[in-house]
Amino acid sequence: MSLAPEIIAPQPGPQALLVSCPCSDILYGGARGGGKSYGLLLAWLGHERRWGSLARGVLFRRTFAELEDLQLKATAIFSRLGASYLSTSRRWSFASGASLKMRYLDRDEDADNYQGHEYSWIGFDEAGNWLSPIPLDKLRACLRSAGGAAPRLLSTCNPGGPGHNWVKARYIDPAPPFTPFVVDGFTRVFIPARVSDNLLLTRNDPGYAERLKHAGPDWLVRAWLEGDWDIVAGGALDDLWRRDIHVLPSFEIPASWRLDRSFDWGSSRPFSVGWWAESDGTECRIAGRSCFFPAGTLFRVAEYYGWNGRPNEGCRMLAAEVAREILKREARLFPGRKVRPGPADAAIYAAENGNSIGADMEAAGVRWLAADKRPGSRKAGFEALRKRLKASLGLKRPGNQNGQSNHSAQGNQSVQGNSEDPGLFIFDTCAQFIRTVPTLPRDPGDLDDVDSSAEDHAYDDTRYRLMTPKSIVRAD
Repeated sequence: MSLAPEIIAPQPGPQALLVSCPCSDILYGGARGGGKSYGLLLAWLGHERRWGSLARGVLFRRTFAELEDLQLKATAIFSRLGASYLSTSRRWSFASGASLKMRYLDRDEDADNYQGHEYSWIGFDEAGNWLSPIPLDKLRACLRSAGGAAPRLLSTCNPGGPGHNWVKARYIDPAPPFTPFVVDGFTRVFIPARVSDNLLLTRNDPGYAERLKHAGPDWLVRAWLEGDWDIVAGGALDDLWRRDIHVLPSFEIPASWRLDRSFDWGSSRPFSVGWWAESDGTECRIAGRSCFFPAGTLFRVAEYYGWNGRPNEGCRMLAAEVAREILKREARLFPGRKVRPGPADAAIYAAENGNSIGADMEAAGVRWLAADKRPGSRKAGFEALRKRLKASLGLKRPGNQNGQSNHSAQGNQSVQGNSEDPGLFIFDTCAQFIRTVPTLPRDPGDLDDVDSSAEDHAYDDTRYRLMTPKSIVRAD
């Protein structure tokens, strides 16, 4: 297969690998300036040259303005190969008989307009601009070819943006780069590309990388230049969250500390149970060291997340089943300790046909307190979480000269916070909180709140716990 190199050809390295990759589901990119959009267009040409009239493609961007930019790039390549563009239908036609539609997908429900369509090739440029993979997965059902062309699904993405979380979970976490893995019959692979791989850009604009270094905070520049997917990338907490400070290794909970739990219900969406230990100011020991935290400091010591393994999809368990599993886990996690009921969304006690989720859980032995759901409680909860995270940053860290956190320093010394405000810490076993909460985006319509359409279930059970008045929590 040739891409007419005298006219246009992929650059050596990741771009050439993308064009020749046989995998059926590919994520390409991971850093700015890596040649993602051009790589995607060249990958389509590879498909078109191989399958000719059997090649039927559709290429999506999130908004019309983004699509216009992509169309300019497509024109620069396709028109030189003799392809023609019909603007009324936004479709490229090729001499081979192949066709490529150029579309934008602004609302999730727009994906429903493609039911019954058939495409051998589907591309999503900047997939991280979609908050949820749901519309993209709906379009996946259109990926088929009665004529025999090998179906291909290609996406590009940078770290950061509203879809950072689901893209990372789907493509980055399961396997190292360039390593194919099979999921649901699709062979997936992540092909990283950085600005250093884009020889044309570095030759024609040698100052691009240097300008990126001054275009944002350090964590974002690191993502743009190095393709670092471990950044905090949602915007709501990125100025406060520090994994090296807020995440602690598990330690034995002192007997005088209170244990309770919080709960956010979900069926088609995940439910989230968080178990909390509250410091009373007495000593605890972390990694062999004596540590003290202000009274009221909260530790998320365990969690139970009801999902099916796919971001923001629930496992549809019955409420009584969830309650029984909660009791089993408490017996295993906290033998001989009393776990007090904590807050849950009061909606679980709403009766429907004479039944309620809360009543079913109580009948199985798990009781809850009503969470604060008054007007403004979401914003107040968001601010309470930010306040707690900031207080945790005020802890005095031994080895301050080399930047060690208080739980990574060596020695059997006593650690005392220099902030009197109670903080919040997460045990490193709470993988779902760590996966979902630090990357939550702000609500684009209200920057003082978290986007409620994101995967915010561990965040919600945390918010309920922070917003429950101390008098109510301690009265039980």
